[in-house]
Amino acid sequence: MPQGGSTQKEVSDVVASSIDSEIFRKEYATVSDGDSNWQGLKFPTGDVYQWEGDSTYIRKAPYFDGMPAKPAPVEDIKSARVLAVLGDSVTTDHISPAGSIKQNGPAGKYLTENGVKPADFNSYGSRRGNHEVMVRGTFANVRLRNKLAPGTEGGVTRLLPEGEQMSIFDASVKYAERKTPLVILAGKEYGSGSSRDWAAKGPRLLGVRAVIAESYERIHRSNLVGMGILPLQFAEGQNVESLGLTGEEVFDFPGLKSLLDAKFANGKTLKVKTTTPDGKTKEFETKVRIDTPQEILYYENGGILQYVLRQLAAKN
Repeated sequence: MPQGGSTQKEVSDVVASSIDSEIFRKEYATVSDGDSNWQGLKFPTGDVYQWEGDSTYIRKAPYFDGMPAKPAPVEDIKSARVLAVLGDSVTTDHISPAGSIKQNGPAGKYLTENGVKPADFNSYGSRRGNHEVMVRGTFANVRLRNKLAPGTEGGVTRLLPEGEQMSIFDASVKYAERKTPLVILAGKEYGSGSSRDWAAKGPRLLGVRAVIAESYERIHRSNLVGMGILPLQFAEGQNVESLGLTGEEVFDFPGLKSLLDAKFANGKTLKVKTTTPDGKTKEFETKVRIDTPQEILYYENGGILQYVLRQLAAKN
């Protein structure tokens, strides 16, 4: 019997454990050094991230480009065009798909032009660090049906007033050149499904300034505000069909500035004015779905990202 009453097995276990610990320390003492391939990698130094201009996975997003230290006053949205007229239960995956990238779509063409072979496209989810891919994939779900382009599926719309059919991304580029703000019309439960940040980021980069829907998924509504997009809700019992909207109208949102200046002290009802191609006008009431005082601050700053950056800058 070994000293102290220990069995031979217990002593053997202690010895084995000691040997294992020694081997572990020896093998893992340099694990963070990496192999020769890792050690041979060249990388920039410094506290600021150095963006790679030719990367198709990670690119510097434009959210802060030209951002002043203080936000400009909120102005009424004028002469907006409709980018899409959507139905009920449009999910965040309809708005910003995470799946495969079509070769003949705007995102696929972008990747091809940047030297990526179709076999290496990967998915939208894997390239969510590249806004150039993600904005081209916004509303590109193959099952999305835009009533503004009847008979089509996928990210298709009509450029107005010409009526030319094209991809939603290509139309957004032309609208941006004209400095035309954009609107989305939708039915019930807009933004349902998973909470996907790109379902709000993508439309903002397309130039969408407002969404008018019958109802919203809770988190997506908040995400829209967080990206500086105005969520409006049709009055009870009203929708695109009952109001006779086609999406070909020009939209104006007078009174938005005064509502926000008053912090909704006089209510949250905003009148929307539409003008048809033949000059007929119509007004209908909507409810502003900026639901909290903090969300007012986000919207007034152009979004939560800008708000947070300004708050950080003010502390330094």
